[in-house]
Amino acid sequence: MANRRYSSVSIICTARDEADNIAALIDSMLMQTRPADEIVINDCQSSDETPAIVAAYAARYPHVKLVRGGHNISSGRNNAIRHARGPIIASTDAGLTLDPHWLARIIAPIEAGEADLVGGFFHPTPRSLFGLVLGETNYRRSNEIDPAAFLPFGKSMAFRKEVWETVGGFPEWASHCEDLLFDLAAQQAGFRRVFVPEAVVHFAPRPTLRAFMHQYYTYARGDGRAGLWPERHALRYAVYLALSALTSLAISQPRLRLPIGVLVGIGVAAYTRGPYRRLWPRLRGRAISERLAALALVPLIRLAGDTAKMVGYPVGVWRRLQSRT
Repeated sequence: MANRRYSSVSIICTARDEADNIAALIDSMLMQTRPADEIVINDCQSSDETPAIVAAYAARYPHVKLVRGGHNISSGRNNAIRHARGPIIASTDAGLTLDPHWLARIIAPIEAGEADLVGGFFHPTPRSLFGLVLGETNYRRSNEIDPAAFLPFGKSMAFRKEVWETVGGFPEWASHCEDLLFDLAAQQAGFRRVFVPEAVVHFAPRPTLRAFMHQYYTYARGDGRAGLWPERHALRYAVYLALSALTSLAISQPRLRLPIGVLVGIGVAAYTRGPYRRLWPRLRGRAISERLAALALVPLIRLAGDTAKMVGYPVGVWRRLQSRT
C-alpha cells in the first residue's frame, strides 16, 4: 500500500442551527491547499438559515453538496458519509474553521498507506479574557499528548471509508462521545491509527462559565451513557470526597488546620500547574487587573468543570441502566 494515492477525498460535516458560523467553516474548506474533491454538509433539522446558506454555496461550487437527515450528530455524520463518494473521509464539525493545510496534513498518512484512521488537533481561538483562560486551562498543547493513546475527535479526523463501513458507522444511540466509540471500534477491528498534531482546526471556547459547565455536563453524561472511563470518573469522586473529609477534619481539629491547609495547597498547585504554565505567557501586555482576574479564574474553571462532570456522569449511567430494562 506504500505511496498509494486516492483519486477522491470528501470533507463531511453535520450541522444544526449554525447560521452564524457555517459560512466561515465552508470558506475555510474551500481555501485548503489540498482542495477537497467533494464537500458534503448534512443539515440535521435546522430551524434557522443554515440549509439556505449551504445551498447558496452549493449553487456556486459544484463540489459542495447539501444533504439532509439524522436526529443527532452521529446520525447526521453517518448520513453525510453515505452521500460522500470519496474513499477517504475527512470529518470536521460546525463552529470551527480549518487551517489551510488541514486536509493535506490529515490525509497524508492514509494516502501514504501508513494509517487507516488519523487524528488531527484543535486550537482554541478565544474571543474574550474568559475564553482565553478557559482555552489554556482545559485544552492541552499537542506536545503534552501521548500520540499512541490519543483518540481522534470528530471535529478533526480522517479515515478510509472502509473503516466506517466495517465498524457500522458512528453509533447513532450516542448523542455524545460517538467519535471516541468509533475510534475504539476501529481499534478493536485492527485498523491502524496515527496522530498528526499539525492538522489543526480552530474553535472558540465557550463564552461563559454556564455554557462551559453545560458542555462538560453533556460530555460526562455521554461518558456515563457509553460506559467510558469509569476509573477516571471514580478517581474524581474519590479526590473530592477526600477533600471534603480533610476540610471537615480541619474544622473540627484546629491544630491540624495548618498541615491540612498546606496539603490542600500543594494539591491545588499541582492541579493548576499546567494551566498556569500555558496561560502566563498569554497574559503579557495585559493590565494587572486582567492578569489577576485571569489567574483567579483558573481554579474556578477547574472546580466548575469537575462539578459539571460529577453531576453529568451518574445521569448517563442511569440512562444506560434504564436502556437495558
